[in-house]
Amino acid sequence: MSTPSGPGDGRADPGLSAIMGERRQLINLAYRLLGSLAEAEDAVQETYARWYAMPGQQQQAIESPGGWLTTVASRICLDLLGSARARRERYVGEWLPEPLPEPAEWASGRPGGATADPAERVTLDESVSMAFLVVLESMTPAERVAFILHDVFRYPFAEVAGIVGRTPAACRQLASSARRRIRASQPPPAPTARQAGLVRDFKAAWEAKDIGALISLLDPGATMTADGGGLATAALRPVEGGQQIARYLVDLAGRAASNGPILERTVHGQPGPAAQPDGLTVTAKAVHRTRHKIHRIRDV
Repeated sequence: MSTPSGPGDGRADPGLSAIMGERRQLINLAYRLLGSLAEAEDAVQETYARWYAMPGQQQQAIESPGGWLTTVASRICLDLLGSARARRERYVGEWLPEPLPEPAEWASGRPGGATADPAERVTLDESVSMAFLVVLESMTPAERVAFILHDVFRYPFAEVAGIVGRTPAACRQLASSARRRIRASQPPPAPTARQAGLVRDFKAAWEAKDIGALISLLDPGATMTADGGGLATAALRPVEGGQQIARYLVDLAGRAASNGPILERTVHGQPGPAAQPDGLTVTAKAVHRTRHKIHRIRDV
């Protein structure tokens, strides 16, 4: 997004740096609410457009510009979440949150070594894991906003209530319901080193098209979900079972040879395989494990 000009007579806006300094926080908020960096960017751009559409006198009367920006961005996201539900009912195949790469690692193939934007400004923590974002997708828009604002960004329920349009008590219930869903569905986090070893073995077996090795790495009850966005070839329904996934992956490896070698990358803070021909990421897999087996693969 280009930097907006300050209102008024063309002189530098002394509050511009402070206002634009909120951008990282807004991107972090919007990405968690929407599960898409592109939609998060649009929501934040719309937030700033509304700020600069106000007369300077009205801007100066706002006691906390950061609070105002957060409120507006949250309401924009709340509206987008409502419309997204209708869009995803018509979506081709499964919908998954947009993978969040490790910028320095994923940008290595880019000319000039430019870092990813806006991914470089999203703070990696447990609230941006793929599993976490998938659970958020099962919540109502109000649950999601109340939970993220309160539990992740530590906004008091009195402020959340003003954004969601509910009472503080109702927002407390929304967040509590969301919290229960998270606890019921979140697997224990895997140590990064152990995850990396499993992903390395998975990558080698996949490249070798070794069905037996893949089956040995996959839990018998494993599930693979793919999201091709209606553009790339992807399974329209989840693939269930370790043997079925292994066969699907071997078939996929043959068809994906033009994508170049499979690389070990970081997806949502955890090791995961990806393909990056000519520095352009065409596929990324978030791999989740239970004990010593792969239990779930989410492929975008």
